[in-house]
Amino acid sequence: MVDPFAEVVALLQPSAPLSKLVSGAGVWNVHRANHGTPFYCVILRGACRLAIAGSDPIALAEGDFVMIPAAFDFVVSSKDGGQGAVDASKITLRDGEVRHGDPDAPPDVQMLVGHFVFGSPDAALLVSLLPALIHVRGVTRLSTIVKLVGEEARENRPAREVILTRLLEILLIEALRSYSGTTTSPGLLRGLSDKRLSAALRQMHAKPTKAWTVAALAKEAALSRSAFFDRFNRAMGITPMDYLLSWRMALAKSFLLRQDAGVAEIADRVGYRSASTFSVAFTRHVGLPPTHYVRSIQNLAQAAG
Repeated sequence: MVDPFAEVVALLQPSAPLSKLVSGAGVWNVHRANHGTPFYCVILRGACRLAIAGSDPIALAEGDFVMIPAAFDFVVSSKDGGQGAVDASKITLRDGEVRHGDPDAPPDVQMLVGHFVFGSPDAALLVSLLPALIHVRGVTRLSTIVKLVGEEARENRPAREVILTRLLEILLIEALRSYSGTTTSPGLLRGLSDKRLSAALRQMHAKPTKAWTVAALAKEAALSRSAFFDRFNRAMGITPMDYLLSWRMALAKSFLLRQDAGVAEIADRVGYRSASTFSVAFTRHVGLPPTHYVRSIQNLAQAAG
């Protein structure tokens, strides 16, 4: 049985190379306005508040995990919102920990914050299939991982960063797996929580080469064509054919970068009958022909290295 969620996670290649311990005491707030960098926060003890632009503030408590996969503009603050903070940007470094607010008072909250990095060149497309905000609490398995993360973050043991990175990767996957249901924002997790849509999604992932139509996918979901189309669009935030195209192109990029097959074979692997048809579709979707795309990624890697 093909697992679409596992395939998307594997293609994303998530890692958490950088993290830092942060605590807060008294009245404080920190504003961040970054774009495209997946932010996460693990509340190790105490409580604070998260206010994302355009949404109601969220009270965060011990054991909570929060992730904002893409663009964001938010404020993390003391429980009262940090109103009246003298200098919201003032921080103190002490014992390897960043302190916001009163540097001498006992901390009201301690958290591990950082950014996830997705190794996939198609990360933007895949991240768009995730909810805009992931907030998980009260999940026993997640709480156990958070406890391990906290213990590792506070101790200066050998290979601390390696262990912490792996634990955070597991924490991300477990949080994504826990954060599903009809109340989540449109995306893959919501689609997979719907048994009818999940059947169609699994078939798309299992047989990306098949000449799928909306009618054929609706049959897999045991729904009428119109009911399936509307339900898929509401749950996923994208039409069935657009999702199929996006997934095929994500696979094609991965195959191209492996350089273990020619364009014609890759075209066949992702459901195109000829290399020319595939190249036209790839160029329209990506903005570059397949060979030019590979060269551009290689040049970027060389420049970064």
